Amino acid sequence: MKISLKDKTALITGANGAIGRMVCHYLGGAGCKLLACHAGFHRDVAKQLVAEEKSEGCQIELLEFDVSNYEEAKDAIADGESKLGPVDIVVNVAGITRDKPLKKMTPADWQAVIDINLTGIYNVTQCVIEGMSSRGWGRVVNISSINGQKGQFGQANYSAAKAGVHGFTMAVAQEVAKKGVTVNTVSPGYIDSPMIRAVPEEIREQIRAGIPTGRFGMPEDVAAMVTFLASEQASWVTGADFSVNGGHFIH
Repeated sequence: MKISLKDKTALITGANGAIGRMVCHYLGGAGCKLLACHAGFHRDVAKQLVAEEKSEGCQIELLEFDVSNYEEAKDAIADGESKLGPVDIVVNVAGITRDKPLKKMTPADWQAVIDINLTGIYNVTQCVIEGMSSRGWGRVVNISSINGQKGQFGQANYSAAKAGVHGFTMAVAQEVAKKGVTVNTVSPGYIDSPMIRAVPEEIREQIRAGIPTGRFGMPEDVAAMVTFLASEQASWVTGADFSVNGGHFIH
């Protein structure tokens, strides 16, 4: 099955992370014009992404804004649309962690994760959902996490936010289903990335041993699912949560 998204414009938040970069690569390879969004951290990585995609013939613009700030998001997205056209596809990848047991978790630790990982999805999606609906076609893919499904020690903030992501997905999917817009969640397990490589080797191997497939996921595993959900072939798929975790958590 060949997926073509020629002339569609895709907006990807967290585009400088391992998953975000690969989603950009896959969607760009399918023909999308890309609005690659980042928060200003690791600008060198973001600029490298732009150079790589342009070398493949992809139209790409870099947007820098804080997803937790509605006005920043609104202004940046409007600027991006003025350059590449209305947003057809949104992939909400941006996320942070502030891990601590609840008894040590400060209000700031809690709020920062909720603001980026959950409110950020509202901010970005709210800015484009009316346009998608009026044009009769759109795709929203929200990146959650295995830990939003099963919880995780030391991640009350992160698990709560990521569980909320799918609640948001299910509600909005019902609002726009008759408008030709689908809204889905992808919940990755442990992905081979700088984050997992920073975990001590002994703990990393314990995690790997608990994954039935015997390996960590790759960013490509997530990007492939996202690309399918963004396609015309997935037009009857909405409100669903897709576990991409190697069987680590089956429910």
